[in-house]
Amino acid sequence: MTRSARALWFTSSGKSEIRDVALAEPGPDDVVVRTLYSGISRGTESLVLRGGVPESQHDVMRAPFQEGDFPWPVKYGYLNVGVVEGGPLLGRTVFCLYPHQTRYVVPADAVTPVPDSVPAARAVLAGTVETAVNALWDAKPMIGDRIAVVGGGMVGCSVAAVLARFPGVRLQLVDADPGRASVAAALGVGFASPEEASGNCDLVVHASASEEGLARSLALLAPEGQVVELSWYGDRRVSVPLGEFFHSGRLRLRSSQVGVVARPDRTYAERMALALDLLADPVFDALITGESRFDDLPSVLAGGALPPLCHRVDYGS
Repeated sequence: MTRSARALWFTSSGKSEIRDVALAEPGPDDVVVRTLYSGISRGTESLVLRGGVPESQHDVMRAPFQEGDFPWPVKYGYLNVGVVEGGPLLGRTVFCLYPHQTRYVVPADAVTPVPDSVPAARAVLAGTVETAVNALWDAKPMIGDRIAVVGGGMVGCSVAAVLARFPGVRLQLVDADPGRASVAAALGVGFASPEEASGNCDLVVHASASEEGLARSLALLAPEGQVVELSWYGDRRVSVPLGEFFHSGRLRLRSSQVGVVARPDRTYAERMALALDLLADPVFDALITGESRFDDLPSVLAGGALPPLCHRVDYGS
């Protein structure tokens, strides 16, 4: 069995390279995984690539199998689908929160089997759909709620896709880019520009990572309404409009972050398994809007033209 691999490392602002790496000798409870696909989480990985992780968040923002320290050099990523070549689960397709690397060795309990109903190429979305699941556990939407998702990026669209299954809600995806309308249509949800979005919302999930988006999210709320903030601003300061109707309307603003399971009665493994089960729906294919080969990844990242949603990396056979 091959004892070496190739991995993507972020080396300086806007630059990355593929390096040869040696694989550890697997133990009896480890699996050896050959990567089929990985996914680029545009918001977070772009932040890491430019060195924008605040020093105060270096420990919090570490990926499970990250190597190196922020800002650089660092091996970073967490959307990986591969097939087990050695150890338990031999032959199974699995998802792992692992960086962009051709092969790797991890404990068997660090991977989640991909259901037979979910294609490996779609399973790269599992980490993002897991974030959506956690956000909705935080948000606790109710039947009949008037809901807006502000920010039609990878996370926002994942939230909208999950909410589209929820009965009796008024749901709209809100984004300044009219091109997101086609994605919303594919997901089966309404679309509106920020100016045209329907107000009087019971719940707004904000995922645009912009000051303007957060302000608009608060403006869309009905009295007693709630904004769940999913955006990661990194080292940027943002202004929050807490005047006008914020107090009189008894509005609520709370954060949601996937690093903590929002339900104390569920485990990380259960949350990930649920995300993968949801991906049996082919509607999620609309969230994959670009693809490249692993060998081309440094030039793709350097070009700065990543697609707005998920960029899938193909490792070939």
